[in-house]
Amino acid sequence: MAASPAAGKPRRRRRDSALVGYLSGLFTFLSLLALCAGGALYYGKSLFERPGPLAAETTVMIARNQGVADIADSLQRAGVIEHPRVFEIGVRAYGVHDRLRFGEYAFPARVSMHEAMDILASGKSIEHPITIPEGLTSLQIVERLRDHPLLTGEIKEIPEEGTLLPETYNFVRGTSREQVIARMQQHQKEAVAQIWKDRKPIPGVKTPQDLIILASLVEKETGIPEERPLVAAVFANRLRKGMRLQSDPTIVYGLVGGRGTLGRSLNRTDIRSKTPYNTYVVSGLPAGPIANPGRDALKAAAQPPETRDLYFVADGTGGHAFAPTLVEHNRNVAKWRKLERASAAPADRLTPDDAAAEAPEAGGAIDPDETGAAASSSTPPSKNEPRKPRRP
Repeated sequence: MAASPAAGKPRRRRRDSALVGYLSGLFTFLSLLALCAGGALYYGKSLFERPGPLAAETTVMIARNQGVADIADSLQRAGVIEHPRVFEIGVRAYGVHDRLRFGEYAFPARVSMHEAMDILASGKSIEHPITIPEGLTSLQIVERLRDHPLLTGEIKEIPEEGTLLPETYNFVRGTSREQVIARMQQHQKEAVAQIWKDRKPIPGVKTPQDLIILASLVEKETGIPEERPLVAAVFANRLRKGMRLQSDPTIVYGLVGGRGTLGRSLNRTDIRSKTPYNTYVVSGLPAGPIANPGRDALKAAAQPPETRDLYFVADGTGGHAFAPTLVEHNRNVAKWRKLERASAAPADRLTPDDAAAEAPEAGGAIDPDETGAAASSSTPPSKNEPRKPRRP
């Protein structure tokens, strides 16, 4: 017997009703899920954007190769953020997880997680300055770098004298000392190459290395910027006349090298010391630079002004008095004695009375026992040092 059509309709209605109920429940569940997700997203975004717990500005060091989770933990430990997982999710949501940079960063008070993320993604970490004064030897510069607590690594060997450019250099915490040395060497090469192009011809200054040597003498003779060209002119004039440069700092460097200072006044034995640096003994430039000259000293040595001066001596004001003749120079020495009768000879300098004899203009031999005046007798006479008798 065939089934009655009326018997199949209730079953279809029940199936349709169950499907509708299932779909309705699923829709309700998805709606609630979406609502919860939206609420969580809104809450997370508000956490990510709102001011953080940091009470005062602080710095945080982000190490190289730290992942987002490690960075979030570092920020939490420093008190910059409260919710490291929210920070991690937010960074990944913004797609900058691979753009966070290592370094030392400053975070202002109440910084939000979003702002903290932007700071780290900018790569603008804190830079620290280190100033290298002009006129230091390479050994002295290396010692300064070794003493700096924010630099890392060892310096394997002392750079050659005169190859470092004294300036202020900025670096981030953790930079290696070798990197700073490399930057100083590169800056020096660039500066010398540029300055060498605009040089004036000076006898005995034939190469960029000669320019560095001459500039190192200028740098050690005066710390007054406006005097550097005048000192350079004295040395240039002496080179043109074949006169020995007679620069006190060359004696010191020949005796102590890169240590830079003798720690006492020079004496007659020092004047006679036969080192390749002692310009009281050797003619022309010394064997090499005696320090690392700065840009101004290099420029002064490359373009000395036109003067007739052959001598200079301290003038009692911190500067020097320049003179074209020995007679005028001796007058300046006499004035200096009147100003500084009570002064003792500073370390690493000759007294005017103990300066070696003037070298013959033809570049002949010098007798260190003769009395005269050096090019750079720039310190007061010592009352404790016996004077040499003058020869007739």
